[in-house]
Amino acid sequence: MSLLISVTDDLDACLTLRFEVFVDEQGVPVEEERDALDDTATHILATLDGTPVGTARVVFQDDVAKIGRVCVVKPGRGTGLGAKLIEACVAEASKHDGVTKAKLGAQIHALGFYEKLGFEAFGPIYLDAGIDHRDMMKPL
Repeated sequence: MSLLISVTDDLDACLTLRFEVFVDEQGVPVEEERDALDDTATHILATLDGTPVGTARVVFQDDVAKIGRVCVVKPGRGTGLGAKLIEACVAEASKHDGVTKAKLGAQIHALGFYEKLGFEAFGPIYLDAGIDHRDMMKPL
């Protein structure tokens, strides 16, 4: 089996995965899932033997790399793929001059997952697409 995680221009593959996980599984309204940031974001795609299995995006703003839209299809969950996706996002963020921190909005159930990857929660819990989230930050 061959796992490849890299920056991609294949937005359609990323959107297909995101719609499967966020819209179909989690009930996020389709009009909230896709936004204008997709046009300028750096997209990361994970493929297993050529089949898309996970994705994330990184939006750069000043000294912050905002990681978002992180998802892994059901068969890939619990395999370490999510951690590898986040590590790839952090590595990509580190390549950009002046970027000093990675930030993300984590679903509450995933706080422990991100903490293991060096992120620290801050601020209040808030609703995003009807799901409780909390912001998290990691210095680069």
